[in-house]
Amino acid sequence: MKDVRIVFMGTPDFAVTILKHLVENNYAIVGVITAVDKPAGRGRKLNQSAVKKYALSQNLPVLQPKNLKNEDFQKELKSLSANLQIVVAFRMLPKVVWNMPQLGTFNLHASLLPEYRGAAPIHWAIINGETKTGVTTFFIDDKIDTGEIILQEEITISNHETVGTLHDKLMFLGANLVAKTIDLIKTENITTIKQPALEEKLAPKLYPENCKIDWTASLETIYNKIRGLNPFPAAWTIIKNNDEEISSKIYAVKKEKEKHLYDIGQIITNKKEMKVAVQNGFIIIDEIKLSGKKKMDAKSLLNGFTFSRNSKMM
Repeated sequence: MKDVRIVFMGTPDFAVTILKHLVENNYAIVGVITAVDKPAGRGRKLNQSAVKKYALSQNLPVLQPKNLKNEDFQKELKSLSANLQIVVAFRMLPKVVWNMPQLGTFNLHASLLPEYRGAAPIHWAIINGETKTGVTTFFIDDKIDTGEIILQEEITISNHETVGTLHDKLMFLGANLVAKTIDLIKTENITTIKQPALEEKLAPKLYPENCKIDWTASLETIYNKIRGLNPFPAAWTIIKNNDEEISSKIYAVKKEKEKHLYDIGQIITNKKEMKVAVQNGFIIIDEIKLSGKKKMDAKSLLNGFTFSRNSKMM
């Protein structure tokens, strides 16, 4: 069985869980590559990535290259003498980097590849109403999320799942799959599966434009979009209330299938409930954030905010 010396590459909390699992199970992590510190908040204080904070707490060597093609960085990387690299929620690597270790470089992706290649696979699986997803490990090649598959694990998506709950489930599932993948690579008896060139279901980056709610869509489509963006980055809309237009983020919702004669987008409220008329039913809003205000439950909003009779979502 081959000894492995691992360089781990990642940035957000999702990656920390995987790195922590490896450290706690005594895998040899010889270095960590993460994003450069970025100014954040009102004071523009430099903020360290979640992975950097954890790596420093474990006294792991940390490299933060601005440019992965930089020769000095590549010399430093080589000096770590890793024979395996693992990438979790990082960025695209140049060939000279992913081709460096003897045992290769593999990536953990939060979908059942080849479906949902791209930056936001967890979100899009829910937005598109999928009933299952999973995690995949694959050897990196020169394209995005197209390399040969090593292992996969599947999980069901419930009808009430949000991107927040699914993110955490896949994070822990992924940590176990990464460990299994290392153990398989250690045996030097590994069989990979070539991905078919499937491009039907992609997971593009999320922007304000593709997070806006289209209230003319079907009840199911709107419901899936809102839960697929809850709690981050959150689906948004404009509330027209009399002459005022208020940008608002919608978080927790329920759906109610029912025929009605209301205009699409019309807001219907009573003392306890706020709902929006859509095709064949209503979206019941449980949590909302109006621009300039904190996130609150609908009942709290209704205690201090009055909607006009002709108020609507746009």
